[in-house]
Amino acid sequence: MTTTAIEKTGGRTVPQRDPGAEHGPRRRSGRLRALGLPYLLLLPALVLEILVHLVPMLIGTVMSFKELTQFFIRDWRTAPWAGLDNYAVSVDFDAPVGEALLKSFLTTCLFTLLSVGLCWLIGTAAAVFMQETFRGRGLLRTLFLVPYALPVYAAVITWAFMFQRDNGLINHVLHDQLGLTDSPPFWLIGENSFITLLVVSVWKGWPFAFLIMMAGLQNIPREIYEAAALDGAGVWQQIRRITLPSLRPVNQVLVLVLFLWTFNDFNTPFVLFGRAAPESADLISLHIYQSSFQTWNFGTGSAMSVLLLLFLLVVTGLYLTLTSRGRKSADA
Repeated sequence: MTTTAIEKTGGRTVPQRDPGAEHGPRRRSGRLRALGLPYLLLLPALVLEILVHLVPMLIGTVMSFKELTQFFIRDWRTAPWAGLDNYAVSVDFDAPVGEALLKSFLTTCLFTLLSVGLCWLIGTAAAVFMQETFRGRGLLRTLFLVPYALPVYAAVITWAFMFQRDNGLINHVLHDQLGLTDSPPFWLIGENSFITLLVVSVWKGWPFAFLIMMAGLQNIPREIYEAAALDGAGVWQQIRRITLPSLRPVNQVLVLVLFLWTFNDFNTPFVLFGRAAPESADLISLHIYQSSFQTWNFGTGSAMSVLLLLFLLVVTGLYLTLTSRGRKSADA
């Protein structure tokens, strides 16, 4: 309904329209467009997320309930229904399949714990050190980020050549130059393969921790350190009392991201060892690949993948719950 006002001009009366009534529909339509714009901008990412992640995840879940072997690869939908048999085989730790999966899971847990811890420790130490002003700091920062900028395949292949027993650089330095070993050790097979995998993972992972910690340290005012130094606090006291508490929100996100990346890492062991990793470096991602594409038992491999997804979801949920409670208690 349009409201009007009467204005007397001379001897005439001139009706006037209410400006709010005229621009009301325009304002409402503009408000609706403003509300719909964020969803419109997120639509391409949402479509890609559905096609790349959610649809394959649902298909893999359906495959885990089927007896899908090489005889049904042409049309996996015709594979007979297996129910929970694939899951029962995967978690039967007394049987060969379940026992191998459990060993791979424990190896992955140990590898993830060491890799994430070392990446966080080296990255944090380097970031704290880089806060000091000295000549060549910019060049050193750039060099620190080189492992993170290199393609994974190029970096891991280079490390594989360096860890060769007879003509690799590692044995040339350790055995030929320094004489630390009686004979050139094998790094890509046997028990030493776990050390090799850990070294490569830490080398390519700690620059990311360094980059995130550097960004977090930029938000801590320098006046706090100056005041602490005037009060007699040393370097370690400043790190323990100021740096680490201030970086708690950054550390919570960083540790979670490093954990998920490392636990799911497939490229590093696959490029480093090939399709069959040594038992000491048999990560669960590569183990599931072998169970699926070498034995052609895609049903069991899909069940293992679903179990891995559930484990990561539970760990992530518990981690977020505990860290949120710790943050609330610290704020209180």
